[in-house]
Amino acid sequence: MAFARSSIKDFNQTKTQESSSNFAATIVPRIAEPQGSFYDAAKDNELETSVIGTDLTILGEKITIISQNRLQIDGDIHGDVTGKQVTIGAQGSVTGTISAERIEVLGGVRGAIRARLVTLHPTSQVDGEIVHETLSISEGAHFDGRVRRSRDANELTPKLDPQAYPTNGNPGTRIES
Repeated sequence: MAFARSSIKDFNQTKTQESSSNFAATIVPRIAEPQGSFYDAAKDNELETSVIGTDLTILGEKITIISQNRLQIDGDIHGDVTGKQVTIGAQGSVTGTISAERIEVLGGVRGAIRARLVTLHPTSQVDGEIVHETLSISEGAHFDGRVRRSRDANELTPKLDPQAYPTNGNPGTRIES
C-alpha cells in the first residue's frame, strides 16, 4: 500500500463517517509526558517549528532532512528524516527512516521509526519497524511491522549534525536568507 495523500484522506473520511454514526464518542486519554533525562518540557516549548507543507513532495535517492528543532511534515517525503521532534501530520507521509527524540504520527509512514518516545495517533498508518524507549499506540491506529524496545539509549539518539552524514564528495549547497 502506498502512502499517498488520497489514501490517507480516504481513510480519514471513513473514520469520520464511522465515528459520526456512533452515538457514543471515543475518548483517547492523553498519556502523561515521560519524566527522565531525555524529556525536558521547558526546552520543548522553546523549540522553533519548521513545516513541510501539503503542497510539497520531496523525492530522491539518499536524501536526509535534518531539523535541529521541531519538524511538522504535512507533505510527502521519500527519504530519511532526522530531528529533535518530528510530527507526521494527518495528510503527511514519509517513506524512509525517521529518527528523533520524539516522533508523533498522525499520517503515513513506510519505513523505520527510531525515537525515545513514539506516539501513533488514531489516524496513523505505519508499515515498518519501530525501535523505542516509550511507545503509545492509540485505538484506531494501523500498525503493521515489528516493534522492539531499545536497550541502548545511544541507539535512539538522532544525528543532528549534518557533518555526520556522508556527502560522497558533494558538500551540498547552503542557502541563507
